[in-house]
Amino acid sequence: MAEMNLLQAINNALDIAMASNDKVICFGEDVGVFGGVFRATSHLQEKYGRARCFNTPLVEQGIIGFANGLAAQGSVPVAEIQFADYIFPAFDQIVNEAAKFRYRSGNLFDVAGLTIRTPYGGGIAGGLYHSQSPEAYFAHTPGLKIVVPRNPHQAKGLLLASIRDPNPVLFFEPKRIYRASVGEVPEEDYELPLGQAEVLKEGADITLLAWGAQMEQIEKAAELAEKEGISCEVIDLRSILPWDADTVAASVMKTGRLLISHEAPLTGGFAGEIAATIQERCFLYLESPISRVTGLDTPFPLVLEKEYLPDHLKLFEAIKQSVNF
Repeated sequence: MAEMNLLQAINNALDIAMASNDKVICFGEDVGVFGGVFRATSHLQEKYGRARCFNTPLVEQGIIGFANGLAAQGSVPVAEIQFADYIFPAFDQIVNEAAKFRYRSGNLFDVAGLTIRTPYGGGIAGGLYHSQSPEAYFAHTPGLKIVVPRNPHQAKGLLLASIRDPNPVLFFEPKRIYRASVGEVPEEDYELPLGQAEVLKEGADITLLAWGAQMEQIEKAAELAEKEGISCEVIDLRSILPWDADTVAASVMKTGRLLISHEAPLTGGFAGEIAATIQERCFLYLESPISRVTGLDTPFPLVLEKEYLPDHLKLFEAIKQSVNF
């Protein structure tokens, strides 16, 4: 297997998707010769030509409207929104058009081939317009799938699965680990299942749940807890919509405790949906209240970014509070 960082794995997945299906088209702001602001689309235009990898105007609503039209006509568009913070002008095209296309036509038409890639989250000193985690806004929308990888192996397998899934998929890429996350990745074509969580580590005392870049912080917190004699079960949710409630519930029935972490603000964050579902399904098994360690209910700060983000130390304190409740 080759060693890749997360960006290289994404680029490799796009290369394989375009090579295996000439209907796959990649476009967005600066994705052509420049290779995207993070270089995720490097060399794709050089390899596949300007007709299959090209720049768009700086208009997100137009990018996704154009992608919807292409997908409705049988193409397989992979549209890039340069930062997840910029996805809101395209909100209507995503939630009112892409998500409802199949339903409103009685399954006569769809935009099944549509994938929307976008880097999300903090950790790059990007300030309030380049650091947001908007996954919860879209999780309220039937008809979409939402996927978040945590490392290069996942990024490649989940992106290939997303591009080939018969539903429109939002693929959120954790940009703070674009180059920091490095690992072995099979060079061949492979897919990982959407909507299925992964248990990274089994434990007996508490279940720790996160996705994307927060998995690194969860794993560090679990190591600290282990030194205190606390056995942690660590789960990567991987897909926000649909999310794997069965795997999480089975874990909580075993451990009796649950801690959920995400970068997005607390209020209305997806951790609240998980907590509500798990307390319904596991109420009689819970030994302590379900904990949420998240970003703050403020705009994302530039100078106080480290204070805003939920790190391994905040998680470790929450683990101890839950176990000692």
